Amino acid sequence: MTGLDSQVDGLDDGLEQTAPVWAVFGDLMSGLLGAFVLILVGVMVVQMDLVANLQAEVGKRQVEEQRRVALEKALAGPLAAGRVTLNNGRIGISGNVLFPLNSDQLRPDGRQLLKSLVPPLQVYLGERDDMLMVSGFTDDRAIQPGNQRFADNLDLSAQRALTVTRALIEEGMPSYRVFAAAFGAEQPVAANTSENGRALNRRVEMAPVPRSSDAKPAKP
Repeated sequence: MTGLDSQVDGLDDGLEQTAPVWAVFGDLMSGLLGAFVLILVGVMVVQMDLVANLQAEVGKRQVEEQRRVALEKALAGPLAAGRVTLNNGRIGISGNVLFPLNSDQLRPDGRQLLKSLVPPLQVYLGERDDMLMVSGFTDDRAIQPGNQRFADNLDLSAQRALTVTRALIEEGMPSYRVFAAAFGAEQPVAANTSENGRALNRRVEMAPVPRSSDAKPAKP
């Protein structure tokens, strides 16, 4: 065997030893590329989900803002007169405007106020097919001794909410559009440490709420 043959054989041996190394390196690079692509796809999917969630939240806030503006417009008269308040879509009426202390009997001025609210609320609710939740609240003071009409503040708030609900229906609100709820001394809007705070907590709130998808209005 000549020296040239020996060199050729040695070169062939070197190539045979190097080839597996390059094959492993190629497999490794392919695996890394595949992993990178998977990670990139995953990041893109997460970003798309975040964008979709953000768009949904923005849309929800826009709808809520539109509802608030529409409700303010519908109640422009009572709001301007200071007879009601509007906070986060909840129409507030002081309990002192509607009822004497520890009573569920409507004052005449209170009934007139409710009567004035029915037409704009009917239009607002009808345009959106919403319902009206009437909620009663009290301060944290116990029912006065000797008052046998109410068991406790929850009972008082329930009877007041029912009285307002019935008054709205009597003044023309369709019965299937309104319902009552009671919270007693829960969910105060002010501290019960002063008479002013307790007066703010004695209130009735009315809030438009979406109708349940499976709820159907009763036939008149």
